[in-house]
Amino acid sequence: MATWHTPLSRDGPGLLLRDIARGEDPGIAAVEAALLSVRPDILVLTDIDYDHGGAALTALADLLRGAGLDYPHAYQTRPNTGVPTGIDIDGDGRRNRARDAQGWGYYNGHGGSAVLSARPILAGEAQDLSHLLWRDLPGSLIEQDDPAHAVQRLSSDVHWLLPVEAAPGLRVSLMVFHATPPVFDGPKDRNGRRNADEIRLWQVLLDGRLGVPPPDSFVIAGNANLDPEAGDGRREAIRALLADPRLRDPLPGVPSVDWSRLDLGQMRVSYLLPSRDLAVRDAGVHEAAAEAGEHRLVWVDLEVTEGR
Repeated sequence: MATWHTPLSRDGPGLLLRDIARGEDPGIAAVEAALLSVRPDILVLTDIDYDHGGAALTALADLLRGAGLDYPHAYQTRPNTGVPTGIDIDGDGRRNRARDAQGWGYYNGHGGSAVLSARPILAGEAQDLSHLLWRDLPGSLIEQDDPAHAVQRLSSDVHWLLPVEAAPGLRVSLMVFHATPPVFDGPKDRNGRRNADEIRLWQVLLDGRLGVPPPDSFVIAGNANLDPEAGDGRREAIRALLADPRLRDPLPGVPSVDWSRLDLGQMRVSYLLPSRDLAVRDAGVHEAAAEAGEHRLVWVDLEVTEGR
């Protein structure tokens, strides 16, 4: 399986579908070429626009199918990006702007997440934790005087617990998320606090203190926007997740993005973390053409056996 923070968001609704349909966008062509090279059975995409009915995601799947990579199963729900809170969160005197939304976004659906799969997705058994209020996470780091304390959701994008039938009778649950960058805030470190809690949610879930823990093998997949050793943010949050004995880290220290243009160099922000019971056969990152953006596709080969 693979996870990839892709250049599949646009500044207005419907533009991604337009660009896929035209077949002239070099970024989309580079995404297609990379996926045809790696050919993951299960693909988690972050930073892909959502639209009602999933037209853009369907168009992407059709594009890949035409090139010989078939994903008959897909999952996408409305993200928190661009959902108005009605509150002036950033204190600029205006409401309903991108930084005042439940998750940063110019419109609802801007830069959401999606799953494409060659294996059946058990969507009827999915848990969507995206509407959890930040204050309701056990041990929440939200400040009591936060302007959106009463309404702010924890997920800046989504948090899904999504079972997939890896083989007949054998299930693996995907734990999908895309955390807010821990920057672009102020002295109270609001985004840093939220980023840490978005990462920590998975451990709270596995501890049985939130929702229903996965009954089977699982893989945490997505963009944490936090490197354990470099950059801004509360690095202890990702370090704690990587050190959790219930998980495997197949790619310790391997960067997933090159932010040299920001003078940040190479960093690790996207992750695939299988549960300890899953056998990891191989793992790596794939660096696509420059037109596909600065993020690399992260992949892992897992062996799922009888009774798991």
